[in-house]
Amino acid sequence: MHVFDVFSIIGTIAFAMSGAFVAMEEEYDILGVVVLGLVTAFGGGIIRNVLIGVPVTTLWGQGDLIVLAMISVFVAFVLPLGLIQHWKKTEALFDAIGLSAFAIQGALYATEMNHPLSAVIVAAVLTGSGGGMVRDLLAGRKPLVLRDEIYAVWAMAAGVAIGLGIATKTWQLLTLFAVVILFRMLSVLYKWRLPRRSLHRGIGQAPSGKEVSSG
Repeated sequence: MHVFDVFSIIGTIAFAMSGAFVAMEEEYDILGVVVLGLVTAFGGGIIRNVLIGVPVTTLWGQGDLIVLAMISVFVAFVLPLGLIQHWKKTEALFDAIGLSAFAIQGALYATEMNHPLSAVIVAAVLTGSGGGMVRDLLAGRKPLVLRDEIYAVWAMAAGVAIGLGIATKTWQLLTLFAVVILFRMLSVLYKWRLPRRSLHRGIGQAPSGKEVSSG
């Protein structure tokens, strides 16, 4: 089995279950759980394919992964509540696994098509975080990738490492996989964030909250 396939399998399981659990949190019915699980598992890859010139219909050639995603969703749906609550405590880890696996998979995909470094980075980011963005939007949540701890930056780093040829051999890719997970979890643990600016004070208010005279 090619290392590319290994990362596809890992990412599919991690993200399908992630989408299923989010759907159950929002109290979706079984159809909603299946849809959100599949969208999370394959949404990023579909967006990536559109941007790097791969026919979207190639998704239907991934029958084994679709079946795997369906099984993962079903397992998530029937798990005892106690195990689901335990999973919630490690939710960030599952998300980090999916992010790392799919970011590397997307970067490898673009590299095999001889795309430039910029396209490799975009492929890594979209494959690693695109499905999660669609999942959060369908669940009525603010996309994780655009808030909270650093997220997509680690997918970009994976794309750079693969696009520059730093990680090409199997052991190097597996090391990169572990490193991305590690830094993603560190960013969660220590709440690393990118610079942000809030406009919540509103226009016409001073920093103290007092209104500023307009004339």
